[in-house]
Amino acid sequence: MNRIRTYLSLAALLATFVIPMHAQAELLGEDELSDVVRKPAIGLYKGYAEFKMAHYAEARQIWTALAERGMGEAWFNLGILAEDGLGEPKDGLEARRRYEKAALAGSRNAALRLGTSLQTNRLGPVDVDGARRWLKAAVELGDDEASAQLAILDGTAAKPVSARDRRLAEARRMEADGSLPDALAAYRGVADAGDPRGLTRLAWLHEAGRGVPRNLDEAARLFRQAAEAGEAEGQYALSVMLDTGAGQPRDPEQALRWLRASAAGRYPPAIEALKAR
Repeated sequence: MNRIRTYLSLAALLATFVIPMHAQAELLGEDELSDVVRKPAIGLYKGYAEFKMAHYAEARQIWTALAERGMGEAWFNLGILAEDGLGEPKDGLEARRRYEKAALAGSRNAALRLGTSLQTNRLGPVDVDGARRWLKAAVELGDDEASAQLAILDGTAAKPVSARDRRLAEARRMEADGSLPDALAAYRGVADAGDPRGLTRLAWLHEAGRGVPRNLDEAARLFRQAAEAGEAEGQYALSVMLDTGAGQPRDPEQALRWLRASAAGRYPPAIEALKAR
């Protein structure tokens, strides 16, 4: 299995975007879609920017074009749309199919998502063996959280799991199970215990409207808190918001600052974004 190539977050490329961003939802024409296929790294970012603005049909159009060419992260993003019913009917089995395609194409995010979700009936019948298999795949792809999930599942973690990582993993399992009020409370507990990853997870829930009304302003506030506490994923997400103007006034200079901070924290999407400059 090839190591994940995460292009989802190319915030640093926005200044050189050749694909126009639309204030109103608007599907791409054939020429624009061809440009997406020729420049897939930029295309994935374009889809994510549309997703942030709740332009789900436009995001799906872009990600479908890239997924059909074997891009794992595009399949992962399409899985999120199916799982949460964003711009299409909610369909757990279809989400599983897309996540499996993503994981087989090397998406660490998809392998972790399958490993947590298959312990529940969110994506169809419970499949503990499948969950274990995908968690092991995520560990092989370098995901530390997957080790904590394995420890909770059956004690087969590749290395010792800290209490801090275990708390986060338990909160993630609540989210995967669809117990969103419990997950929200657990993530707040993680954050209150001094782990800024809890703030980042809360921000993602507010951005997607999972368990709470969709609120980009609140998501931005939480991402900023996490970023200022040194959490690399939150720094990356804040960078994207500053670059797109979603939930924050657009500020490319600050976006680049947070992107660099995230890369310094060894967050793979930020590292890839800086390499692509």
